Amino acid sequence: MHANEPGPRIAIVGGGIGGLAAAAFLHRAGLTATVHEQASALTEVGAGLVLAPNAGRLLRRLGVLGRVTRRAVPLDWGWEFRRWQDGRVLSVEKLKGACERLYGERTYTVHRADLLDAVKSAVPGDRIRLGAKCTAIEPGRDSVLLRFADGSWTEADVVVGADGVHSVVRGAVAEAEPPEYSGLCAFRAIVPAEAVPAFALRRAQTLWLGPGRHFVHYPIADGRAVNVFAAAPAGDFTEESWSAKATIEEFHAEFAGWDARVTDLITAGGTPGRWALLDRAPLPCWSRGRVSLLGDAAHPMFPFFAQGAAQSLEDAAVLARCLADSPDAPDRALKRYEAARIARTTRLQQISHGRRDTNHQPDGPGQRARDEVLAAADPLVANGWIYGHEAEEVPVP
Repeated sequence: MHANEPGPRIAIVGGGIGGLAAAAFLHRAGLTATVHEQASALTEVGAGLVLAPNAGRLLRRLGVLGRVTRRAVPLDWGWEFRRWQDGRVLSVEKLKGACERLYGERTYTVHRADLLDAVKSAVPGDRIRLGAKCTAIEPGRDSVLLRFADGSWTEADVVVGADGVHSVVRGAVAEAEPPEYSGLCAFRAIVPAEAVPAFALRRAQTLWLGPGRHFVHYPIADGRAVNVFAAAPAGDFTEESWSAKATIEEFHAEFAGWDARVTDLITAGGTPGRWALLDRAPLPCWSRGRVSLLGDAAHPMFPFFAQGAAQSLEDAAVLARCLADSPDAPDRALKRYEAARIARTTRLQQISHGRRDTNHQPDGPGQRARDEVLAAADPLVANGWIYGHEAEEVPVP
């Protein structure tokens, strides 16, 4: 226990959405955690994400959903699948009204920076340590030592690795294996609303499916911009930084021959970002002793089900619940947290991975069979196990 504060000393490595959410839920539960973030400022690279009802309900309970929705876009339509060549609608679902009725919350699209800012508002400012790049974790019997790049160190009773796909903390609980390249790369762009056709400003998440690749767009930032994301074969491209850039010509080359609405958006987006999508097999366990993982450090997943941020929020809520239940037995609390989460996140990793093959069918019998399935499906109902999940209410082993 800390000399001046009740409860275990909790160190969170990583100040992204997951790490800050963990600190926020722990604070709500009456526990104190310090976030150690390597960057000198809390920022998110410009990109959008879809905020499904399972995430929205947690943000509402945390008291920050109103802050998110000031600039978020509530979706009237979701998972609007279109054919790559001519934009023919393969499947579309109405979200407005249905989401609230089924799952008690709407689905939103939001800029990552807006979500990060909202979650940060629920964390006491003096509990965020910037410029703290963790370089090593040294677990002991009664505490864990954290070492930082500037030579400083600290001790904690509990360490939570929320430090992403290249997690330093992960090496303390699992074999230190580098992630594999998936063979796919992603392009992204944020396009100002005035530069896009009205078609792209509709409150819909539109997915264009084609051979070997797909293209997604939806409005963000209160409708003042459109987020563009596309997945395509990586070839020999292996750079994984979100700050890496491509050229418009490279982006166009991947989507040559696609519907003009797609290629017009590529042109309007200017210089796109481009990064290689990394792949990791699900971990059989992610807690050892007083150290555990959260979010992408524990279960990185392809963004094809739009659940990465939501699963980090769910992790954070369950972690706080388990530690609050057993503050004097952190190793037991962390194992209960893992047991409550691992089957669900593993399933989501697997289906997100499988969506790559579904989305990227070459034209032919397989593609036509997929399109028939899409036309007949109601994904809002079929994915009730995702959207209706109550992370704070499910039984914890």
